[in-house]
Amino acid sequence: MTSKQKKVLIRILISLVLFVILIVLFHEFGGDESEGSLFARMINGPELSEKQFILLAWIEPLLFLIVYLIAGYDVLIRAGKNIANGHVFDENFLMIVAGIGAFVIGEYSEGVAVMIFYQVGELFQSYAVGKSRKSISAMMEIVPEYANVVDEEGHIEEIDPEDVAVGTTIIIKPGEKVPIDSRVIEGDSYLNTSALTGESVPRHAAVGDDVLSGCINGEGTLKCVTLKAYEDSAVSVILELVENAGSRKSKTEKFITRFAKYYTPVVTIGALLLMLIPSLITGDWMEWMRRACTFLVISCPCALVVSVPLGFFGGIGAASKLGILIKGSNYLEAVSNTAIIAFDKTGTLTKGEFSVTKIQPAGSDEARVLGLAAAAEQFSNHPIALSIMKAFEGNSMNISLASNAENITGKGVKADYEGKTILAGSADLMHQNEVSGFDKAVAGSGNITETAGTICHVAYDGQYEGYIVISDTIKDNIKNDLEALKSAGVKKTVMLTGDNNDTASKIASMAGVDSYFAELLPADKVSKVEELMRELDDSGKLVFTGDGINDAPVLVRSDIGIAMGSMGADAAIEAADIVIMDDDMAKLPALLRISRKTLRIVRENIVFALGVKLVILVLGALGFAGMWLAVFADVGVAVLAILNSMRALRAK
Repeated sequence: MTSKQKKVLIRILISLVLFVILIVLFHEFGGDESEGSLFARMINGPELSEKQFILLAWIEPLLFLIVYLIAGYDVLIRAGKNIANGHVFDENFLMIVAGIGAFVIGEYSEGVAVMIFYQVGELFQSYAVGKSRKSISAMMEIVPEYANVVDEEGHIEEIDPEDVAVGTTIIIKPGEKVPIDSRVIEGDSYLNTSALTGESVPRHAAVGDDVLSGCINGEGTLKCVTLKAYEDSAVSVILELVENAGSRKSKTEKFITRFAKYYTPVVTIGALLLMLIPSLITGDWMEWMRRACTFLVISCPCALVVSVPLGFFGGIGAASKLGILIKGSNYLEAVSNTAIIAFDKTGTLTKGEFSVTKIQPAGSDEARVLGLAAAAEQFSNHPIALSIMKAFEGNSMNISLASNAENITGKGVKADYEGKTILAGSADLMHQNEVSGFDKAVAGSGNITETAGTICHVAYDGQYEGYIVISDTIKDNIKNDLEALKSAGVKKTVMLTGDNNDTASKIASMAGVDSYFAELLPADKVSKVEELMRELDDSGKLVFTGDGINDAPVLVRSDIGIAMGSMGADAAIEAADIVIMDDDMAKLPALLRISRKTLRIVRENIVFALGVKLVILVLGALGFAGMWLAVFADVGVAVLAILNSMRALRAK
């Protein structure tokens, strides 16, 4: 509980104690009404003189008014400010009018009770909102306070992360937050990434690894070089997403806002008519004023105005605990109607990490084929070259003898080794150089084009040595994750990729998607998504999930765009509506469950609040419901709706 909430609680307790004392003093107890109140008996027994009666008549409302002001002076101030700004009809206005009406008809205790219990409901609401914010505001705790910058002389200075330039050397000590997205150049440690990804298992960081800002360093000291400016680092991007989430309201929230805008003046006018028309007919002004005040208290829209946004906020908070950032409640609401999910291949269904998956020699051994390829590829930073060099680690062949490397655009690499030429690349490169034995070896190995991955053929001194397959490996349990999506109600899963048809077919079969489309340019993906969207009815939504910079256009065009945040490009994360921070596809079914649970809770609150209020409004207008039941219809219903909304915070 915040200090402000504690002050409000103390004020409520003080006013409640004083209220009970006044009830004891001024209300009658026992069966004989002639005995009067305790205050009356304290003055002059059961019989009061005229002066004493006048004194009692003034003292009682004055004391109750003091307690009323102690309990609700801030409500009076808010109502006054809103009226001054032209916003007359709100819950503060209703409470003030109802309180004044209760005092006018002599129901002082009920007027004070309305204000005290209204404040109890407001405090409960404030506490509930604060609790639901914790899972999101915990994201704010990842903000680094400083960066340890190393100067040219090796001295370390603490500097504001916003003032650190790209390419600066920094030190991250044990227990400190990574201040800026960086690359490790010295040291070895484990990073706690739970604030970013929701994953509790520490991740290993060694020389050459990239580390994201907001992660917490473990026991080792890391020396890093910054890759981005602070404002472009992961922690800044995340905070911007969180801060802007509240500005994007769902259709349900917008409806409730519009509903409250018209609902409050309508019920105020209704209460006025309820007082005037029957009073003019019956002449009993006090009775119909009492009913009108009861009507006003019952009609207060707090339960709806508070519980609906709180429900969505709880859903966003529950998702953030799992490492899913939702940019607004409108996206949380929309994703509940997902009918088709389209996926990019690389980095989404696959790991986005190329590795050597097969070596097929043609007469020689695997080590020689890999060594010759590494000798030629060692001068390149291409992902295929890097994967070959990684596979070469531990090989005894001396590749330092290679020289005169030449990159042949779109075909491969050519290099000299021990006075002879190495060729490493495509089939076109082999044909162009009339490599001996190539066609026969390929024909003898079957249809190698069916292999899922990129094929690097290797030749030395004009003779074919064999080929290496470099593949992007499929994510673990991806088939189970897609089956879970089907179980969650998704009708169709589709893979869209720019890769060749053979590779796409292989990956699609392994992942278990319903259909796939290959060899697509970014514009082709947009067209294909539009085609899929035309298959849907008005209620169904299409979700696209991707991570590359080429996915940004289709992320924007789809109904809901979901980006993979860990490996994802900045443009994709910026364009997406939802970001999965650790690239875990298992989070998608969880997201659907959270979304649908949140919508269910919100609808329950709307039906419950309107239903109870409607019944008690009718009872109040007919005179069967007093102010105490009105307090339940306002505060009680609001508290129950808030408690129900807080269920949205719990996510598995």
